[in-house]
Amino acid sequence: MNNIMWQPNEQRKAAAPVEQFRKFVNQRFHLDLKDYTDLHAWSVASIEDFWSTMWDFNNIVCDTKGDRVLANAHAMPGASWFPDARLNYAANLLRRNDDGDAIVFRSEHGDEITLSHKALRAQVGSLSRALRTAGVVAGDRVAGFVPNMPQAIVAMLAAASIGAVWSSCSPDFGLSGVLDRFGQIEPKVLFTADGYHYNGKKHDSLQLVSDMVEQLPSVQKLIVFEYIGEGTLSGRAADIADRFETLVNDGLNEDLVTESLPFDHPLFIMFSSGTTGKPKCIVHGAGGTLLQHVKEHQLHVGVQSDEKVFFFTTCGWMMWNWQVSGLAAGATLLLFDGSPFYPDGNVIFDYAQSSGMHYLGTSAKFIDACNKAGISPASTHKLPDLKAVLSTGSPLVPESFDYVYEKIASDICLSSMSGGTDIISCFALGNPALPVVRGELQCIGLGMNVQAYSDSGKALPVGEKGELVCVNPFPSMPIGFFNDEDGSRYHRAYFDRFDNVWCHGDYICLTDAAGMIIYGRSDAVLNPGGVRIGTAEIYRQVEQFDEVVESLVIGQSWDNDVRVVLFVRLKESLQLDDELINRMKSHIRANTTPRHVPARVVQVADIPRTRSGKIVELAVRKIVHGESVDNIDALANPEALAFFKDRSELSE
Repeated sequence: MNNIMWQPNEQRKAAAPVEQFRKFVNQRFHLDLKDYTDLHAWSVASIEDFWSTMWDFNNIVCDTKGDRVLANAHAMPGASWFPDARLNYAANLLRRNDDGDAIVFRSEHGDEITLSHKALRAQVGSLSRALRTAGVVAGDRVAGFVPNMPQAIVAMLAAASIGAVWSSCSPDFGLSGVLDRFGQIEPKVLFTADGYHYNGKKHDSLQLVSDMVEQLPSVQKLIVFEYIGEGTLSGRAADIADRFETLVNDGLNEDLVTESLPFDHPLFIMFSSGTTGKPKCIVHGAGGTLLQHVKEHQLHVGVQSDEKVFFFTTCGWMMWNWQVSGLAAGATLLLFDGSPFYPDGNVIFDYAQSSGMHYLGTSAKFIDACNKAGISPASTHKLPDLKAVLSTGSPLVPESFDYVYEKIASDICLSSMSGGTDIISCFALGNPALPVVRGELQCIGLGMNVQAYSDSGKALPVGEKGELVCVNPFPSMPIGFFNDEDGSRYHRAYFDRFDNVWCHGDYICLTDAAGMIIYGRSDAVLNPGGVRIGTAEIYRQVEQFDEVVESLVIGQSWDNDVRVVLFVRLKESLQLDDELINRMKSHIRANTTPRHVPARVVQVADIPRTRSGKIVELAVRKIVHGESVDNIDALANPEALAFFKDRSELSE
């Protein structure tokens, strides 16, 4: 069976920036790299030459690059990239100063904002001045409790221009969830909107922000931008508040001033999901984030100047940070705030059609939900400009590949991507010059020496399942965890399992097509009878059933072993019965192995997930085993945990 779903024609392949880069490398180093396989092999064998060439190919804006590319090259952690370089992240994203569109925003409520590159640069310059006046200096933390709007990007870039460290979360977080995050990093300035729109309703943020400021004594300045036009601040928050619009307009003609900073100067603090304890505060450096994102946008997605890049995300997911870096390619960012299913599931495709979207990014969960809802943009919309659909958040099942090509668009590159908040980028992702193979991530990222390791730390051959590791350092490794002075928590998170090797926590195999298949998180891997099974292997089978909206699988400790338990949420009004259970079990057995067949199948009304849409297998496993779940504020729907507690079906 031919599993190739799409491949570029020769003209499109030749025009792909990754092909231009391959030729650039060949010319510079007098090589004869014939294809991507050769290019990737060179990029991990000659990592200093590769990353230095990436810098030059993309004309990174800097005061100095320096002669050294990598110091302490054989240490993870400890390797130091471009130790003599001086640059600024914001300066690279704001290099354009013309009337082309930099940001186009649309909300579910119908609000629209467009900012040119010139206007964006001016607003950042003005706000940067205001932050300096407020006493913000390099290293201070600036936080955003913000919707996905242009103002959030202006605020982040203004902070970055000074060398302040930006951290954000979406305004649907509850108070304790925000305090668990911002309380650890003690921001000096807090940005917020007055509220946000979701699912046809207005949600006030100012009362929660007032409470938040009372419990964040570090906050000296609160900057509010208007969105829903409602709500009132109280207490200390009212005393320290300024209007975003006033600060920006006061200096509209002021040019941008940026600080020249070391390559590893902190840029972002990202938070782990925090479903099993307080979120980790992961610190990412400006240079590594920039260089990695530029590589991924331009070489792996194919983004070029003036092309329109969309990702459905909130400011609490790393894909927001990732999308914003598209400005470094001169791209136009398409932003959306609200529900992707309000008033119906076509809203994102409506936006794609009216905007001339080139790259549509979303979650695997959204694609599956569109499939289940019978949405067919290929027959209802005209999307002639669409070049790629990008998917991340969880493994994209093979049936979703079928859906995209049959129901969205047939001549696009479907790029399933995987990396994480931990590296603020990807280990495996797309490539517009390569074929798309059903059910696979297209390729390993350039410069990323990814392997599948056995439990004993040996590299496994193609086709064998193991731990996702990266055996060479890469620029977007965190510079550490916040307030982790001796680095012990950082080391424990990624380097304790295998010495001097990054262990990511995904269960994978590499494929004959030089791609990757992900079988789920390693800590959620099932182990019935000592056989390791990735949860995604079961999801791929179960979610083929029209009756099933979504599912979650865990291993339950039982009778001195582990048994597989499958939870399913069915379409409205459907009831799980023996006939459906038997059909699911038979299908799983026929398409996997007898070990994959669940011992129990249980219907639930909802499945808990993080605010970025990832289901929380570990939290459910804790509930099933009678353990408590810490930090439920990290969940979008914590009330769903109750459906898994004390289930009679699991007591026998």
